[in-house]
Amino acid sequence: MLRSLWSSASGMIAQQTNLDVVANNLANVNTSGYKKERADFQDLLYQIDRQPGTPVDPASTIPTGVQVGLGTRVIGTPRFMSEGNLQVTDNPMDWAIAGDQGYFQVTMPDGTLAYTRAGSWQIDADGQIVTHDGLLLEPAIIIPQDAVEIMLSSDGVVSVKLAGQTEAQQVGQLELARFVNPAGLLAIGTNLFQQTDASGLPIVAQPGADGMSEVRQGVLEMSNVQVVEEMVGMIIAQRAYEANSKGVQTADDLLRIANGLKR
Repeated sequence: MLRSLWSSASGMIAQQTNLDVVANNLANVNTSGYKKERADFQDLLYQIDRQPGTPVDPASTIPTGVQVGLGTRVIGTPRFMSEGNLQVTDNPMDWAIAGDQGYFQVTMPDGTLAYTRAGSWQIDADGQIVTHDGLLLEPAIIIPQDAVEIMLSSDGVVSVKLAGQTEAQQVGQLELARFVNPAGLLAIGTNLFQQTDASGLPIVAQPGADGMSEVRQGVLEMSNVQVVEEMVGMIIAQRAYEANSKGVQTADDLLRIANGLKR
């Protein structure tokens, strides 16, 4: 009976983590570039009271044995890097990656690179293209102060039209990075990821080249969270939590009956 207590408790803890993941997905349903997560589970050790295949006599063996599981745990929270819905904003500084191959690169304060799918860019006082937190786009692109129009081609060429001129001039070339295993990236918050040993080294190329997705201007990639799926997942997590709590209550009732035998 004590095994059932601990097994049910492990199920409640696992479902609590599952609900945390679902709640975080729903909280970021309107976060541009957000990629949803899922809780994956793994059964724990088994207490083997009778080994399957144990010989009974020279002519036969035990077919199944007796194996009692000791519960479950969350083994991982994989992130799905599929492309989110594209929303037309007509804002010239909203850029979207049209496909799931590629990440924008930004320079962190310590000089390292981080990666993001959120393409809502700003221009700082020096004309540099930055994130909302002031992190520089990599490679750096500077917009002249007298620019009256900013244009981004599908292959990442950034051009501007200056006041009093009719011809556009190129001011920078956007580069994207992709990874062999993007699900292995480390989420550090503020829409940013960092490379890990699991993700592999970044493969850098211009949009539309070497398998990289193209980019679009005036478009913003939204979260790939599906609200209906998350609500169903929340209901499943709630019911599983309730079922495991019933297991705890039942095991407790059995223990109380056993303790009441001597009266």
